[in-house]
Formats: sequence, structure tokens, C-alpha cells
Amino acid sequence: MKIAIIGAGWAGMAAAVEATQAGHHAIVFEASRAIGGRARALNGTLPDGTPVTLDNGQHILIGAYVETLNLMRRVGVQPEDALLRLPMMLLFPDGQGLRFPAWPTPLDALAGIATARGWSMTDKWSLLRAATGWQLRRFQCDASTSVAQLCGALSPRVMAELIEPLCVSALNTPAGRASAQVFLRVMKDALFGVQGGSNLLLPRVDLSELFPQAAMRWLDGHGAQVRLGTRVDSVLPQGAQWQVQGEVFDAVVIATSASEAVRALEGIAQDAPNSIAREINKWTRITRALRFEAITTVYAWGQGATLPHPMLTLRSDSALSNPAPAQFAFDRGQLGGPQGLLAFVVSASAGERETLQAQVLRQAQVQLGLSLQAVQTVVEKRATFACTPGLQRPGPQIAPGLAVCGDYVAGPYPATLEGAVRSALAAVRLLGPGAEMTRA
Repeated sequence: MKIAIIGAGWAGMAAAVEATQAGHHAIVFEASRAIGGRARALNGTLPDGTPVTLDNGQHILIGAYVETLNLMRRVGVQPEDALLRLPMMLLFPDGQGLRFPAWPTPLDALAGIATARGWSMTDKWSLLRAATGWQLRRFQCDASTSVAQLCGALSPRVMAELIEPLCVSALNTPAGRASAQVFLRVMKDALFGVQGGSNLLLPRVDLSELFPQAAMRWLDGHGAQVRLGTRVDSVLPQGAQWQVQGEVFDAVVIATSASEAVRALEGIAQDAPNSIAREINKWTRITRALRFEAITTVYAWGQGATLPHPMLTLRSDSALSNPAPAQFAFDRGQLGGPQGLLAFVVSASAGERETLQAQVLRQAQVQLGLSLQAVQTVVEKRATFACTPGLQRPGPQIAPGLAVCGDYVAGPYPATLEGAVRSALAAVRLLGPGAEMTRA
């Protein structure tokens, strides 16, 4: 088939690779001149004027992201070189917290809990008892349950030092309003899935080079096209085919943000048969109901600034008289970047850019003893959907030959790179010969 893929973010590029490898002819349309979407490289400048490559947000992968890692290998990226693999650790600047040893799964988790620094036996027992219960229930719970409700029997220290940081990093939604079922799925894959599933994988190259740029080179070498700076203004049904910008295709995959997908589909509905228009209206109604969370990344620099580990967990509390909003700090100097450059991540962030930046710099001074200068603060206002209990997400297929992919589309994972990749692979497979029609 000849397939049009609209959007060159991680989902769009993953869809293009999957389609090309399946023998289809893929053409990717991207409105901007950059690829990677919400996980791409940015140009920045250090305080002394030195150019530096930043990212549109600091990302963490984990060893359980098997589809993402397989796709990276497919386009020539070796995860062993591009990612720093570390055992799961949530260590605070004072050395307290959790760190798994490099043991087989799930013994690494058991040993990490047993040796967690600063935790009492009551803390450890509350977590072991809860985790055993999750496993016995096959990591299933009522769809209306929040993470805070799921973990109600855990001690306050375990909630503050393990569950809250894990939940906000994986789901970008605070535990009080995050889906327990999605949280359990991530925990299952990380703790009881593939060997090393709980490992942290920290990018040592910029996010564009981690996959999208390599994918574009791979596509170019396999006969596919990526048309940058090409906004798609017209998608029209034409019998069993589709007309995109006046060019005829057998299928279309929309791989844009949720809001852009709604815009594109509403345009299609105006000229589509009633049967397709009805499906589009159902899909857009569900998608419009999604709510989104922001993520703020503050890049800061200090002469000789460094962290004891490439990544540290910070004590975060936005209710303090002097708010400490960042949950994590990353030493970019240990991850292939210039020495002295740090990245601070504020998940589910709220507030103005300048205010958050000032609060994070003050937090770095108080918790890390570092006096830093701001380099650049990136606020992605619609970084992820709010992963709340019982959330209905739109489906991947709207009509024969018309599919949608993205980290917000229905699937087992929250809004992560793995979620985007899995969605893309599923969308392309739905377009294959004999695929059954599915509904949102």
C-alpha cells in the first residue's frame, strides 16, 4: 500500500519504519522543519556563550520499553551506546532512598526494598505486603481506583519516597488522581517482565538522534520519504482511497498531537460519507474530553556543578512557603553533555515559566548546595494526558484505511515514548490486509 503518515514525532516515525519494513510505501508529512515532536533536540547557549544541544524535556526510559528498544536497533541505534543503563534507583541528595542491585528480576526489587536507606522495618514491610497483594491479584484493580487509594496501606515515607516519584515520572499525574490500573501495568512490566525491566535508561545523545534522526536516515535508505515543512491542509476520502494534498493514498495514519488530530479529522468529516463521519464524531468527542498535564524542564549551569549520580530524586513540595517543585535532577555532564549542565524536571507542573525557574534554582541551592545560572526553561503545556482512573481514550482506527496513533491513543501504557511507539506499530498493523475494523 501507499500510506500517508501525518506527523514526524516518535509515533509518526515509528509508523513509517513499521510500514516500510512491511513492504508498504510510506510518505511522512511534517508541518515543521524539525522531527521528533515533543521528544526532540533544541539548540541552547550556556551563560558563557557556548552553544549546547538540549532537549525539549528530559526523558527517562526503562528496560521494560522493549518495543522502543527494538525499534531503535532496527534503524541502527545501539541502545547500549546511546543509553546509560542503571539499576532502578530513587536516591535523594542525602543518600537516603531506594537502589536496586544488579540482580535477576524480581530479586533486584526485593533486595532493593530490604536495603532501602532511611526506611524502617515498618516501611519495608508495608511495601512488601502491598506488592505481594498486587502480584496475587495479577496486577489488576478496579478501574475507578487511584494510585493513592491503591497504596493507602503504605507508610508515609514509602508514599513520599517511592510511590509519588514513580507515579509522577511514569504517568505525569499525581498519585491522588492517577490511574492505579495503568500504574500497576507499568509496575508489572518493570518488576516482573523482561530481565532488567526496572533498569533506568538515561539518554546519552539528544532525543532527536536517539531515534527520529536515525529513523529518517533509515527511511531514506529504504525508499520512503519524509517531507518536512509540509502542512497537510486537505485529507479527502476518494472511494476506497484517500486524497492527501491532492495525492492519492491507500491509507492514512494521523500521528499528530491530540488537538491536531481532532482538527484534521473534523476537516475529513465534512466531506466523508455518513458512516465515516459518525465514527469521526465519536472519536473526536472522546479525544476532546482528555485533559492534559504540563512538564517543565529547567536547564541550569554552574562552574564545576555535578551530582553524585547521573540522576537524583529531589524532595518536592509545591505547598511549602518556598516551593520546591522539581522531582528529579539530571547531571548532563555525566550523560554526554558539557560539564556543569544540570536538568531539573517538574512533572505535572503548574505556574508561570519565570516563577518555576526561580523556584527550581532556589531548590538547587537548598537541597544540592549549588548556585546555578538558568540556561533555558522549557514548558510543554500539553506534554501528556492526565492519566486518571477510568479514563476513556480514543481508539486507533476510525475507518478502513484511516488510523490514528500517539501516546494518548488507547493502549496499556501511559503517555510515554513506549506508549507512542506501541500505538504506531498497532496502527500500521490495523491497515494490513484482512485487518478487522475496530471502533473507538
